[in-house]
Amino acid sequence: MSAGYVLKEGFAGLGRAKLAAFTSMFSLFIAVLLIGVLFRIGYNAYEVSQVLKQQVEVEVFLVDMDDSDTNRLQNLLIEKPEVAGLAYISKDSASQVFQQEFGLGAETISRLDFLPASFRLTMSDEYQVAQIDSVVTEIRGYDGVDEVRFNLALLQTIEERTDTFFIAGIAIGLFILFVAMILVFNTIRLTIYAKRDLIKAMKLVGATNAFIRRPFLVEGVLQGIIAGSFASMAIFTLFELLIPRFIPQVGILSWPFGQWYFLMGGTVLLAILMGWWGSRWAARRFIRDSRVAS
Repeated sequence: MSAGYVLKEGFAGLGRAKLAAFTSMFSLFIAVLLIGVLFRIGYNAYEVSQVLKQQVEVEVFLVDMDDSDTNRLQNLLIEKPEVAGLAYISKDSASQVFQQEFGLGAETISRLDFLPASFRLTMSDEYQVAQIDSVVTEIRGYDGVDEVRFNLALLQTIEERTDTFFIAGIAIGLFILFVAMILVFNTIRLTIYAKRDLIKAMKLVGATNAFIRRPFLVEGVLQGIIAGSFASMAIFTLFELLIPRFIPQVGILSWPFGQWYFLMGGTVLLAILMGWWGSRWAARRFIRDSRVAS
């Protein structure tokens, strides 16, 4: 019976302060919509940065040495956890690569046999730039290594821009969440004020604060469910139907974790948590004798 009363009052609370409830749900809708869009963009920006980092190769040029020394050096390089992949470029292969990259006129130059053998290392994206630079410095000291070519500046730029983007995204997301929760807080506060006489009567007959708070928590959760459902539908429509129509390239962007429903479910869950926390905050603060007095 108490559960039925809690649910009934939770639904009824949405109708007691219609404008405030609509404002709260609309704010939640906008908040989780923006956060969902930011997360989708941020996820793809992260994927792009990882691809770019993997394309920054470390070229290790070798002095003339026999096969056994080459194999020894190769084993040393591949054993390093920072090295995700390794390709050996022999002197003959280096001449072919030179011709492919420089085209006409390169064939005569490549025959001069001045191009050294080398290893092309693909570095793991799990490590920071400073760690990779430390490994490159260590490799420069290996026997048989003539020169190491590594575009440190490009890798640092990629990492710095990625970090800046994420810090800005997190700051904006937290601000949006805070504003939305304040609006939920105010909506529940207005509902509590409208029911102040009933709350006092319930306390006189022995109702606990926890029991009185439950309908308001249900109301906050309902606001989150409604706002989150509309926001998830808007995100899906935006990225699957509207934007690809005008910018087809957006259609190739991947959804977080490979499926659209992860982001949709996360959007609804976030809205529910925000609605619950905002209503809990207001209910715990205002359901006291001093707060509901006439």
